[in-house]
Amino acid sequence: MQQQSKSRSTLHQTILGELEQKIVSGEWPPGHKLPFELDLAKTYNVSRMTVNKVMTQLVKAGLIERRKRSGSFVAQPKGQSAILEINDIESEVRALGQSYAFSILSKAMRPMHEIDTADWDVPGTARILVLTCLHQAGGVPFCLEERLINLDVVPEASSAAFETEPPGNWLIRQAPWSTAEHRIFAVNATDRLPALLQIPKGSACLIVERRTWSEVGPVTHVRLTYPGKQHAIVARFSPASKPA
Repeated sequence: MQQQSKSRSTLHQTILGELEQKIVSGEWPPGHKLPFELDLAKTYNVSRMTVNKVMTQLVKAGLIERRKRSGSFVAQPKGQSAILEINDIESEVRALGQSYAFSILSKAMRPMHEIDTADWDVPGTARILVLTCLHQAGGVPFCLEERLINLDVVPEASSAAFETEPPGNWLIRQAPWSTAEHRIFAVNATDRLPALLQIPKGSACLIVERRTWSEVGPVTHVRLTYPGKQHAIVARFSPASKPA
C-alpha cells in the first residue's frame, strides 16, 4: 500500500513538472489551450482525479486559468510595479520570462496646453514632445505609455528616434531624475484602450501616472495603462519607528 501511494505521488510530480516546463519554457504560450483532463489522464495512464489535482496546483500557481465550458488555458503573466521605485518596462517584462518589444504609435512636438499645465508644473511657454508607445510581452500588449517630455529641459528628445530604445530608458540616461511622484488609480477600458490593449470594452485597467524632475526642472509626465487582470502594484516599506 505504501509503495502504491509513493507511485501515485511520483506520477503526480512527473505530470506537474512536465506541464510546468511546457508553460514556463514558452512551448505553451499565454492563451494556449491545454488538453482536457480526460485526455491527459489517458496520456499518462492515471486517474482523472490525479490530473485534476495537478491542474488545481497549476491554477494556484497562477500558471493556468479555468474557463467554464471552455477548458483550461495558459494564463497571461502578471507583472508587478513597485510604487516607490522606477523600473523600466522592459525589465518588468523580462523578469516574467517573456520576450519584450515596443513600438512608437505616435510622436509630435507642440506647445503646452492648459490641460497639460493642470497636471504638470511646466511653464505655458514650454514646448513638449508627445509620445504614445505600446509595450508588448510575448507578442501580447503589456502596457500603453503616453508621455510628455519637457523640451526646455531635454532638448535632445526632439531628434531622438526611439527606434531601438524605449523613451523611459532613454530619459533615464539623458536626464537622470532627482524627484518623482506617482499617482495610481483604476479606470474601465473605453475609447481606444480596448483595441490597443486587446481587452474587452469596460475591462478594468491600472493607471500609473508619474512625474519626474531633474535638478534643472520638470522632465516628463507619463501615464502608463496596464490591463488590470495582468498586473499588480507592490510597495515595500518600513515603519517610521519601532514600537516601544
